Amino acid sequence: MKTLTSRLAVATALSCAFVASPTLANDADNTSASDAADEGQSDRRAARDEARENDPHYRGDIIVAADALEELDFIAGQDVLELDEIQRNLNGQLGEVLSKTPGVSASSFSPGASRPILRGQDGERVRVLIDGLGTADVANTSADHATTIDPLTVERIEVLRGPAALLFGSQAIGGVVNVIDRRIPIAVPENGIHIDALTAFDTASNLRSGGASIDAALNDMFVLHLDGSFRETDDLEIPGFQLTDDLRADLLGDAAEEEEEGELEEAEELREAAGQRGFVPNSAAETWTVNGGIGVIIGDSTFGASVGYYDTSYGLVGNPEGGHHHGEEEGGEEEEEEEGEETVSIGLEQLRVDFRGDIALGEGFFSRLKVRGGYSDYTHTEFEGTEVGTVFDTETVEARAELIQSGGGVIGAQFTSRDFQAVGEEAFVAPNDTTQLAIFTAQEFDLDGVQIEAAARYEMVDIESAPLGLERDFNLFSGALSAIIVSEGGARFGATLSRSERAPAGEELFANGPHIATQTFEIGDPNLSTESAWGLETFIRANVGDIAFNVAVFYQSFDDYIFLSPTDDEEDDLPVFVFLQDDADFFGFEAALEMPIVENDDFSLSTDLRASYVSADLSDGSNVPRIPPVTLLGALDADIDAFNIRGEVQWFGEQDDVAEFETTTDSFTFVNLYVSWRPLENNQNVVLQLAGENLFDTTGRRHSSFTKEFLPLSGRNIRASVRVSF
Repeated sequence: MKTLTSRLAVATALSCAFVASPTLANDADNTSASDAADEGQSDRRAARDEARENDPHYRGDIIVAADALEELDFIAGQDVLELDEIQRNLNGQLGEVLSKTPGVSASSFSPGASRPILRGQDGERVRVLIDGLGTADVANTSADHATTIDPLTVERIEVLRGPAALLFGSQAIGGVVNVIDRRIPIAVPENGIHIDALTAFDTASNLRSGGASIDAALNDMFVLHLDGSFRETDDLEIPGFQLTDDLRADLLGDAAEEEEEGELEEAEELREAAGQRGFVPNSAAETWTVNGGIGVIIGDSTFGASVGYYDTSYGLVGNPEGGHHHGEEEGGEEEEEEEGEETVSIGLEQLRVDFRGDIALGEGFFSRLKVRGGYSDYTHTEFEGTEVGTVFDTETVEARAELIQSGGGVIGAQFTSRDFQAVGEEAFVAPNDTTQLAIFTAQEFDLDGVQIEAAARYEMVDIESAPLGLERDFNLFSGALSAIIVSEGGARFGATLSRSERAPAGEELFANGPHIATQTFEIGDPNLSTESAWGLETFIRANVGDIAFNVAVFYQSFDDYIFLSPTDDEEDDLPVFVFLQDDADFFGFEAALEMPIVENDDFSLSTDLRASYVSADLSDGSNVPRIPPVTLLGALDADIDAFNIRGEVQWFGEQDDVAEFETTTDSFTFVNLYVSWRPLENNQNVVLQLAGENLFDTTGRRHSSFTKEFLPLSGRNIRASVRVSF
């Protein structure tokens, strides 16, 4: 195992190199550079900023819908994706939309299911929210389950990594992704009506998509909201072969064996699977959504409610090697071959009801009371061909209240109840109920010029499976303490010490059976104990004129880290995966730099640099499975009158620090080009964009994906999109 000292040295060197150029430039002539940048702001940018702030839903840089947390620096890893970046990275799955954000990767299980991975953590350690409340789906239970969010109707996305994320759930050790939509209006449109729309088409998946929302003022107090979206894709086009070279070689070897045994038809099927190229069978998807809401604005207070429906169906790409078993001993050869030919797909739907209140309390100790509540009825069905395999039903109630302090800080409470059932012959998780009750706070103090910030969360978790006669209770405490020094130039240097605890999820405790969608046999452990971690994070955040940079270096030491590990066993002709616990160490850094190169009234050129790295070891020195490799992104942004041209190069390093039974993943580079046009001078929110992604048609595979051996990323893709807001 590498030592912490050597890792900190490497990270410090890389971080210093990353931020050295803007810092040195500032030392040369800080005042003149800043003045020149201010004088060079173009009219087009000013108009765009004005249009954004005139949007009745624009809320400033709020982090996870908690105003009191806006300036708390232990949010060291914050990122906010506005509409421009959402349109540029547009995808049907949230993980892919965020995959260029520092510290973020994607699970990429299929084109229809891809969750964000933060700092190497996924599943139960990443909390995905809709306007501060959980998505109430089962995406965290397995990588093949989609998140019930359509980016077509999203206003902005907030990504929060680090200790402050624990204010939003003990399972947020990796971080929080908060999606802000407009389904509950919070302001009266300026002209009585506000319309947003986004449509996109592409070549790699034959995408046809569109989404629109409308806010209409019924009077000066009531605002009605409606939105909907539709997205349909065909099978994904890819460069070259679908399978890795090693997997193709295995299949061709199996084909030769089958041929020697006289099984000519089986041998031909294996050769066809090994030779599959150009597209990925069974990777199409279709999604549609509809939401309606009403907002009530009374002075500085707002109230509202909404009802929404999400429906999607998508194919799951199967492992050709896993679908072919001989079965001679059981005499079931024909039956097993027929099952191997069946495709697996998921049909998913969710009915969701939300309520929110934001009440102004005056100028006392508490300035506002924020209340959020939600109910979800979620069902998804895993199909084997046309036959129903497993049905997942989840009913969830969640409520959250925050008292915002006038002097900065927040005190709150949260309640969640989830009733989970999986029904069917291959239901691999026993029915279980989970109840969580938590209180939390974040506070800020000034101590002789050093800013002190603290956060704490206490949570009681009860998990019960009546059919198994098992019940587990957990009492969890998580906390963080930060010290920050602010330089004369405004740069903020800080360090955070944190302690976090997480209860095992019902799926980790009670799984025991075949999961046909992932083609695995999963076994949980009802005796799993609390997962806990000590964390240390240092960070630098600064804005020097128009130069902005953010560097965070983190270390987490886990006790009883829970992970799903492959074994060398088979059950029901499926590879066995078991939930295990072991101590683990995570180390990494994230860095981002935005710097203007040329700035004047007619033309501006800037650079955008991003870097991410994480490594993770278990106590015996072996590697934690599916850890993303080092990733670098460099981009040039040029603004010429009404046009923006952005060229990107994103490099994914080789990942050879692999776990047992895991294969290495080759490095690859994607080159992307985006051309955006704002044709209306008086409305910068009308944007026509032409995107060229993976222009050199490079084969890329995400190491963080369970399906990387037989599901590469998209090949060359040309996408046209139009976004309007008025």
